Amino acid sequence: PRSSIGLIMPPAADLGRALCVITGASRGFGRAVALDLCRLVQPGSALVLVARSGADLRAVQAELTESEAGRAGLKVEVVAADVGKLESLENIVRTSRDVFNDEMEKIILINNAASLGDVSKYVKGFTDMAEVDAYLSLNVSSAMCLTARLLQAFPAHAGLRRCVINVSSLCALQPFRSWGLYCTGKAARDMMFKVLAEEEPELRVLSYSPGPLDTQMQVEARTKTADPSIKKTFSNMFAQGQLLTCEASSAKLMKLLLEDKFTSGEHVDVFDV
Repeated sequence: PRSSIGLIMPPAADLGRALCVITGASRGFGRAVALDLCRLVQPGSALVLVARSGADLRAVQAELTESEAGRAGLKVEVVAADVGKLESLENIVRTSRDVFNDEMEKIILINNAASLGDVSKYVKGFTDMAEVDAYLSLNVSSAMCLTARLLQAFPAHAGLRRCVINVSSLCALQPFRSWGLYCTGKAARDMMFKVLAEEEPELRVLSYSPGPLDTQMQVEARTKTADPSIKKTFSNMFAQGQLLTCEASSAKLMKLLLEDKFTSGEHVDVFDV
């Protein structure tokens, strides 16, 4: 963004008073994002953390509550839920409404929850429609419906900025053999959020690819992938120390949010930040 006198505006020092909703927040990248957002929002903000594991969520909640931001009044609520289920989406929206207050100037939704799917077989092996439907429900439908519900719950108005982040992947852009479900889900999500950006010009929309992260999903990738060359690639990345930490990738996402220069709807890779 440029000022009226043509100077490039510096990045914001923080994200203001915000309501931040993060799915898949109990571990890995989602947990790292929650910890970073905690430090970048102003007092009076709230975080709503969502994941299937209640115990892991409560551990993150305790960590944030005991942090400097928590002691300064940051609210941290948890919703132990499967985002692929309708009642879970209702619980997330209800909790978000409960912690929102009129002093908040920003809403940030991080659509991070995702699964790898069965990478032990190729596309020709997916003959069970119920299996494919279940994958797409968790990885595509839930992100669309949660986003839609939150946008309806918090409609656009003067003084409220809304930002939706889709945690994407290189797999949204490139095919990986034996990763048919994952690539399909990520490509569908990218396009969904491109459409959203076109439909809602005041909304800030970003598909962020966090890169090859050292997570449990990576363990699945290098142990269960059917295609030998893809499997070897991931195994080599791990062996050669080429995986990124969740903290390093989250820091790049925070940089994008603070600078706020991305084109709404675009796909940005961690290595381009």
